[in-house]
Parts: sequence; C-alpha cells; structure tokens
Amino acid sequence: MLAKKKPSETQNRRVTRVDPPALEEAIAAAQGLTEDVESQVEIAAQLMGMPEDEVRPEVMRAAVPTPVRRPVRLADRFSMGERNEGPKVVVVERKRPRLVIPR
Repeated sequence: MLAKKKPSETQNRRVTRVDPPALEEAIAAAQGLTEDVESQVEIAAQLMGMPEDEVRPEVMRAAVPTPVRRPVRLADRFSMGERNEGPKVVVVERKRPRLVIPR
C-alpha cells in the first residue's frame, strides 16, 4: 500500500485577495442601499476609502431623478401568460438530510 503524501505548507495556505471596488461599483451599491444622495456619497466614500469631496461629483453625475414608484403587486411580479391549461401547480418538497447510523 502506498503512503499518503502530506500536502505541503504552501498548498494549505489560502490567500484572500481584497480589492476595493471601482468607483462605479461603489456608487451602484450605494444607490441600491438608499435613495438619499448625501447618504450615497457617504457610503461610496467609505467603500472606496476616499474622501467624500472626491466622490461627491461622481455620485451627483450618476444620480438620476427617479420617477414616483408605485407599489409592486405580487400579481405583477409573478404573472403568467394566458393559457387554457388551467392553473399552474407548483410543488415544493423539502429533502431531509441523509442520516448515517453508525454500526
């Protein structure tokens, strides 16, 4: 029988690379979190690690006046096309974890 090789130290070491987001990504993330432009400036600046004064012009340029939002109804989100087949039935089953019984 062959002996198992031990992995070397370099194979076990995991390296995590952390890069700050691009300015456009930070602005998009800030816009997704809040509609307030000043809050977007603050969030984007914190994500980038930059002063707010440098980020503000880009956020203001990217700010688009949003139309008045109407509440989204559940039926609008999950509407199905017209069909003559009747209502669609969806069955959701939960798979239970496999139990291992020790012997």
